[in-house]
Formats: sequence, C-alpha cells, structure tokens
Amino acid sequence: MAAALQERLQTESAEFQKIQAELSSVVEARQKLDAQLSENELVKKVRRVRVQDLRSRCSPSRQEFATLTADNTVYKLVGPVLVQQDQAEARQNVDTRLDFIKSEIKRVEGQLKDLGEKGEKKKLEVRR
Repeated sequence: MAAALQERLQTESAEFQKIQAELSSVVEARQKLDAQLSENELVKKVRRVRVQDLRSRCSPSRQEFATLTADNTVYKLVGPVLVQQDQAEARQNVDTRLDFIKSEIKRVEGQLKDLGEKGEKKKLEVRR
C-alpha cells in the first residue's frame, strides 16, 4: 500500500513539474512578445532617418510616423544595409506586425491561464 502511494505521489509530482516547466516556457514567450510589442510601437513612432546622420555615423534623428511628410525618406534595415521604403508600405508593415503580436499575446495569455489552472489542480491532487 505504501509503495503504491509513493509511486502515485512520484507520478503526480512529475506531472506537476512538467506543467511548471511548460508554464515557465510560456511566460518566457510572453516576455518576448512584450519586448517585440514595445519595439514595434517604438518603430511606429520613430521612422525618419536623415542621410547626413548616416554618413557621419551619428545617432540618426527620429520623428514620429504621424508627422512624416511626403518629402521625408523612410529606410528599412535589411541585414547590414538600409533600403529606402515607401512610407505607406512601412506603416502597413508596422501595423500588421502590431496586430499579429497583439493576437499572439492574447493566445499566450490563454495558455498561461490554462496552465495556471492545471498547475493548481495538480497541486491539489499531489497534496491529497
């Protein structure tokens, strides 16, 4: 009887540890999404780069997306190269990325909730 109880306890404990490991990886994914969201919101605000700043290797000046005029040039970093990009396309890309990241955050939040509930349930089972 004691051996069966010990075996059940070990099994339940191993399952709880597995849930905790999954929860940890989902929390890490959520943190990465938060970082990406912040980066993309910053990109949405800050997009103008002056060519003379690039030539002098100084910090590029930045201006909010909303205040860009048709005369302003927008660049996109592709590998080590800055490539000129259409403003409308740049805005569309940033908005699309933000929408995707926000939907991923909602999905991960659901996973966090489910795993938290599973963990609590398993914790109660182990305690019994």
